Amino acid sequence: MMSHHEGCSYSGGSVFLSFLLGGLVGAGVALLLAPRSGKETREQIKALADDVREKAECYAEQAKQKMTSAIDSGKGFYQEKKSIITSAVEAGKEAYEKEKERLAKGPNA
Repeated sequence: MMSHHEGCSYSGGSVFLSFLLGGLVGAGVALLLAPRSGKETREQIKALADDVREKAECYAEQAKQKMTSAIDSGKGFYQEKKSIITSAVEAGKEAYEKEKERLAKGPNA
């Protein structure tokens, strides 16, 4: 029998985000349950939030770079194929014009 999750794929981003959020929730619960003063707990939460923000910014920058690279690659592929098609169309036009001139000169030309 097939599992409910069989055939499903998870991107690296969603796995990372899930891990990050799980860690944040776990750390938050641990901070709230730890026997510390309010000031110490607030400082730890602020430090944790700063760390998570830095990691999220780093991850977002990496994702942006990958997306930019993929777009640039796609543009190159498009330009290459466009050039090939343009050359084929031009060759077809030239062949058409030559055949048209040959037929205009007469059937035995």
